[in-house]
Amino acid sequence: MGKQNDQASFSKPVHPNGGFGSSFGFVLACVGSAVGMGNIWMFPYRVGQYGGGAFLVPYILFVALFGLVGLSAEFAVGRRAKTGTLGAYEYCWNTLNKGKLGYALGWIPLLGSLGIAIGYAIIVGWVVRALAGSLTGAILTEDAAAFFSQATGDFGSVPWHVMVILVAALILMFGATKGIEKVNKILMPSFFVLFAILAVRVAFLPGAVEGYRFLLTPHWEDLLQVDTWVMAMGQAFFSLSITGSGMIVYGTYLAKSEDIPKASIRTAFFDTAAAMMAALAIMPAVFAFGIEPNAGPPLMFITLPNIFRQMPMGQLFAALFFISVAFAGITSLINMFEAVSESWQTRFRLSRRTSVGLCAGIALLVGLILEAEPKVGSWMDFITIIVVPFGAVLGAVSIYYVLGYEEIRRELEEGREKGLPGIFRSLAKYVYVPLAVIVFILGIVYGGIG
Repeated sequence: MGKQNDQASFSKPVHPNGGFGSSFGFVLACVGSAVGMGNIWMFPYRVGQYGGGAFLVPYILFVALFGLVGLSAEFAVGRRAKTGTLGAYEYCWNTLNKGKLGYALGWIPLLGSLGIAIGYAIIVGWVVRALAGSLTGAILTEDAAAFFSQATGDFGSVPWHVMVILVAALILMFGATKGIEKVNKILMPSFFVLFAILAVRVAFLPGAVEGYRFLLTPHWEDLLQVDTWVMAMGQAFFSLSITGSGMIVYGTYLAKSEDIPKASIRTAFFDTAAAMMAALAIMPAVFAFGIEPNAGPPLMFITLPNIFRQMPMGQLFAALFFISVAFAGITSLINMFEAVSESWQTRFRLSRRTSVGLCAGIALLVGLILEAEPKVGSWMDFITIIVVPFGAVLGAVSIYYVLGYEEIRRELEEGREKGLPGIFRSLAKYVYVPLAVIVFILGIVYGGIG
C-alpha cells in the first residue's frame, strides 16, 4: 500500500515539464549526471598517486559530507522554488528583498553549466568516434596516438560532435523528465554491467595484481600529506556534480514525498561505486601490460586502446569500454542541457523545444570553434577552475545563509519520517559552506583539483 501511495505521489505533476515517476528513477538520473569523465580518467590515477587505499578514507568522508549537505541543498532549493537555477536564486534572495540580484547571480552557475556542456559535448564526441573506431577495428590497427590526434584537431570530430548534441537534445525535446528518467534507467545500469564485465576480464590478465596493489594498498603515511586531502576533497566535490545549477533542476522535478537526504546519499554511493568500478577495470589492465599509469584523455584514448590491442578479443572489450564511457557522457550532458533549457524555458516563456534547441545550437556553434584539444582544454580549465566552483559557492551561500537554514530545513524534512539530526545545521553552515570556498580557492592555487 505504501509503495502504491509513493508511486501515486510521484505521478502528480510538479512542473510544466512533468516530474520523475519514481524515487528510483530520480536517483538514477542524478547518478547519471554525477558519473562522468572524472570517474573514469581521473579517479583511478588519483587513488594510486595519493596513498592507494588510504586515499579512500578522506575521499569517502568528503563524498558523504558533500552528498548529505551539498547535493541535498541543491535538490531542496529546486523543489522549494519549483523552478531551476535562475528562479531558485531569485527565490533565495527574495528573502532579503534582493530578488533581482539573486536572478543576476544565478546566471553565473547557469553559464557554468552551459560552459561545461560546450566542452563536454566535444569530449563525448571523441568518445563516440573512438567507439566507431573500436567497431571497425581502426583504433586498434592504427597508432592510437595518431588516431587521437586526428580526432582532436581543428574540426576533427564534427560528425560525432553533432551526433552527441543531437541525441541529447532530442531526448530532452521529446521527453523532458520522462525522457531523462527512461534514458537513465537504461544507460546507468548498462554502464555498471559493462564495466563489471571489463573488470572481471581484466582480473584474469597476467600481472593484473600489480594494478590492484597500486589502487588498494594503503600508504597511511600519505594521510599526513596536505595534497592527499586536497585532491580527495576536489575529486569528491566535482564528482558529485555540485555546481550550484545542475542538481537544482532535478530537484525541481521532485515530488514532496521524496526523502531528499536519503536520495542524496544513494546518489553519492552509486557515484563512488562507479568510480571504483572504473578503477578496477582500468588500472589492473594498465599494469598487466607494463604501461606507466597516467590520467586525463591520454589514459582513455591512447593508453587503453594500446592495451586492448594486446588483449585477446581486444576489439570486443574496446567497444564495451567506449560504449560505457559514451553512456556516462550522454547522461551527464543531458543534465547540463536540462539545467540551461529549463531556466530559459521558464524565464523567457519559450517552448520546450525552442529552449532546448537554443541551448544545443549555442553549444554546437561555440564547440565547433573549440574542437581542437588545446582550445577545449583551456576552455574547460577556465570553466571548471573558475566558473563552476564559484557557482557552487554562490549556491551554498544563497541556500544556507541567504535563504537561511531554517527555511531549507523545512524542505529537507519533507518526505522524511524523522527530522534532520541536530548536527546537520553545523555541518551545512560551518563545514560545507567554508569547504566550498576552500575548494574554489585551492582550485585556482593548484590549477585544478577536480
